[in-house]
Amino acid sequence: MASASSGPSSVGFSSADPGVPSCASSSGFNFLCCGVSRKRASGIKRPMASEVPYASGMPMKKIGHRGVDSSGETTYKKTTSSALKGAIQLGITHTVGSLSTKPERDVLMQDFYVVESIFFPSEGSNLTPAHHYNDFRFKTYAPVAFRYFRELFGIRPDDYLYSLCSEPLIELCSSGASGSLFYVSSDDEFIIKTVQHKEAEFLQKLLPGYYMNLNQNPRTLLPKFYGLYCVQAGGKNIRIVVMNNLLPRSVKMHIKYDLKGSTYKRRASQKEREKPLPTFKDLDFLQDIPDGLFLDADMYNALCKTLQRDCLVLQSFKIMDYSLLMSIHNIDHAQREPLGNETQYSVDTRRPAPQKALYSTAMESIQGEARRGGTMETDDHMGGIPARNSKGERLLLYIGIIDILQSYRFVKKLEHSWKALVHDGDTVSVHRPGFYAERFQRFMCNTVFKKIPCLSRPSVRQRGLSMPDSLKETWKNLFKVFSK
Repeated sequence: MASASSGPSSVGFSSADPGVPSCASSSGFNFLCCGVSRKRASGIKRPMASEVPYASGMPMKKIGHRGVDSSGETTYKKTTSSALKGAIQLGITHTVGSLSTKPERDVLMQDFYVVESIFFPSEGSNLTPAHHYNDFRFKTYAPVAFRYFRELFGIRPDDYLYSLCSEPLIELCSSGASGSLFYVSSDDEFIIKTVQHKEAEFLQKLLPGYYMNLNQNPRTLLPKFYGLYCVQAGGKNIRIVVMNNLLPRSVKMHIKYDLKGSTYKRRASQKEREKPLPTFKDLDFLQDIPDGLFLDADMYNALCKTLQRDCLVLQSFKIMDYSLLMSIHNIDHAQREPLGNETQYSVDTRRPAPQKALYSTAMESIQGEARRGGTMETDDHMGGIPARNSKGERLLLYIGIIDILQSYRFVKKLEHSWKALVHDGDTVSVHRPGFYAERFQRFMCNTVFKKIPCLSRPSVRQRGLSMPDSLKETWKNLFKVFSK
């Protein structure tokens, strides 16, 4: 698309925005701000988001391109978060609207490499509305291809616009180690993440293969990409990607893990543990839940088959260092928690509104083949995968594979070679893609997820085998629960 103007964008945006403030506490359950510490899950009160230093007005350390200006507002590449949110909504409104005038057709190879650009002067133009930000340029990558992806997941243009542009975007409080900004749509449907230039470039190269994979298998735990855009402001490029939101805010999460199948330095730091919403890692999981999480046999088989298929796709693209994000809602804990003690972590007891996107929940992502067996209870689980822990407590698991925009480039090869000289190469998280995929699957399907015990199976003692004392209590609890 021809730009409305070819002139350079101005040096920045105005920070004025009638939208919600940065780091709104209502974002607490989403992509990065989900889950509470183990102390919280045990009943010990943790500070709410409003009590953390940043929300209290104290300065936050700059991480990557993410910082804080003199007024306390989050910035990214020196552009305020409120201005960035406004630019995103103006740009998406325009690009989706203009795309609707183009007839639908099959996706062609050249569609993956199209970049459309439109200039937004503050005074407006014959193509763009006036706005109270400084001038900026908005780029849309592969618009026809991403329109196809959205249609594949049942997202209509008006629904996409309504979710992203009808209400102010909500900024998530934690940026993670990368310093990326995360926003969630007000209806919980979509996550918007800032990405580095190399990540955006890699996603562009990935699109043809991604297209082929989604055609064959729309049920996947891989991220669902709905759009790739760029805001040019102040001489900087801010690239963003729109994805599915894994973690509904309407469901209280009790603990969250980022799992890779690696043990080298895979424990949450003390600084991370002090956060009101920490993300624990592999060694923490092995310590917290040593016996794993137990799933119905059909559910377990469907989950492991999906993981295997997704890992093969990632391996074929030489992708590694991805993680399984898993957030756990403990149904039994939630029922015992006093209703009057909920503020930020309030739970809407009503069933969440159905998501517009198909295959967007963890349950939908894995249940394709398993549902044919007819033994899986999939009703009224709010999108979570039903499971039990070794105590027999009822859980809902919200999972998805994240951080896939990392190819095994030369820098990664050097990183692994150096770590392997100092440590056991098979334990570090950065490894060749084939080994990484195999280790990832083995850890998830042998250690993290397990089948519930089969009640008709002969006992271990009857087969002449001895059971370790550490497992006796676990199996006793599980048999008691599942024999009810």
